[in-house]
Amino acid sequence: MNVYMDFVLRLFVAGLMGVLIGLEREYRAKEAGYRTHFLVALGSALIMIVSQYGFSDVLEKDLVRLDPSRIASQVVSGIGFIGAGTIILLQKQIVRGLTTAAGVWATAGIGLAIGAGMYAVGISATVLALLGLELLGRCFKSIGMRSMVVEFTADDEGILKAVSSDLGKKDYRISSYEMNKTMEEGRWKYHVTLVVKSNRLNEEGLLLLLLHDFPGITVNKII
Repeated sequence: MNVYMDFVLRLFVAGLMGVLIGLEREYRAKEAGYRTHFLVALGSALIMIVSQYGFSDVLEKDLVRLDPSRIASQVVSGIGFIGAGTIILLQKQIVRGLTTAAGVWATAGIGLAIGAGMYAVGISATVLALLGLELLGRCFKSIGMRSMVVEFTADDEGILKAVSSDLGKKDYRISSYEMNKTMEEGRWKYHVTLVVKSNRLNEEGLLLLLLHDFPGITVNKII
């Protein structure tokens, strides 16, 4: 095979592996989707190829020694900027996007492996990444606890105690809370922010629970 055709094949396979991982993230409506993962894998493979073969004319000269990993190694640290951009700090106790950031980092590694011609390693890593993202979440769903932020408004000062007691009876745990009091239209309004944890938590279920048990409150946001 022509060497340049081999390079094109490496780029294609790396981009395909990135798309596969990105589609899983896109399906779950995460911050980085298939386009981001495609570009990360493609760019990593390209950098690896350039790092290995882009300076062959320089190496022909006497007394010139270059480390073929010098450029590729910068991908590992440089990809952190993209990964950091997918992480969202909602509250002190809640951080979202860590799995997506780790996925972007792993995709960069897959791109480097395929860019180096290690097709079997890169494809195997892609399969393992997809299995890990899908199967681990299902197998250990009942173990891990998910955190959500709930913001609502009420007229009753004792609403926080009532909501806390009700959620506690239904196996929800409040890890932190904040309540502010404001005067609106001649009446006191109590704005409450809760961080709720549970291993069976979802936005719709929590919203229906609050509306059913506390019809007097106004739910502003659940994230």
